[in-house]
Amino acid sequence: MARATSADILIIGGSGFLSGTLARQAIAQSHRVWTATRGQRPLPEGVTGIVADRKDREAFATAIAAAGAEWDMVVDCIGFEPEDAAQDLEVFTGLACQLVFVSSDFVFDPAKRRFPQPVDSPYTTADDYGGKKRRCEQVLLDSDSPLPWTVMRPCHIYGPGSQLGCLPYHGRDPQLIARLLAGEPLRLIGGGHFLQQPIFACDLADVILSALGNERAFDEIFCAAGPEIIQSVEYYWIIADILDVDLSVEEAPVAEALEAEPKLAPFLCHRIYDLAKLAVHGLKVPSTPVVEGLREHVESML
Repeated sequence: MARATSADILIIGGSGFLSGTLARQAIAQSHRVWTATRGQRPLPEGVTGIVADRKDREAFATAIAAAGAEWDMVVDCIGFEPEDAAQDLEVFTGLACQLVFVSSDFVFDPAKRRFPQPVDSPYTTADDYGGKKRRCEQVLLDSDSPLPWTVMRPCHIYGPGSQLGCLPYHGRDPQLIARLLAGEPLRLIGGGHFLQQPIFACDLADVILSALGNERAFDEIFCAAGPEIIQSVEYYWIIADILDVDLSVEEAPVAEALEAEPKLAPFLCHRIYDLAKLAVHGLKVPSTPVVEGLREHVESML
């Protein structure tokens, strides 16, 4: 199958951070874009909106059918429950040529990480965000649906439209810039020594769009990470440098943090990935340097 140059794309979501970025990137690439949302927030310019709450399964299916359209690609940016993945297969088989499901690198068991992290490493069994995303993936893996699917597992996503911060206790911190400008110390678990590969939202959108019509990506799972491995604290150093302020860090002990909040475990490990599989399968490989992406992110908030 030749890769489409201009295609019809439906995004489940479309008014949020990643989904909105994806919609804008798709329009910039001359694709025709629909979104399925609850209609509670404005959509990017040029998008055709379908108002539907996916949690109302019957109403969602009715709204999709009533749109009277078929799509070259459906991208589920918000699927979280296994029932969401099952819904994608049920509703879009016959209406779409392919499905992309946005999962998470939190599917991996944080206690059994390897470096770099293989795609098929041990998975978490916790009943949390990562555990539910993994069960969504399993629905796709176990399905006999003829609808081809691709799973993307991004790590920390940053960029305009989101709050800054990649590590507890300053993850997605709406006051981060104000804290830094005021000279307030940041309390980072482990001093921020954990390694990770933040991915710029526009890069992730381009990775997703590069799967369009690409049969080598069908029924495959990919880790989607940025091009650089950095310590989490370096992420905050870069922001401080952009703001031209000093960074002061107070170390929060890892053991104490985990004892108080076990749910933080997926953040408190090294998250390192080999991007070779993306290239081998003909997908876009993220390339935005962290300094460049964070500068754009910070400037969008000032």
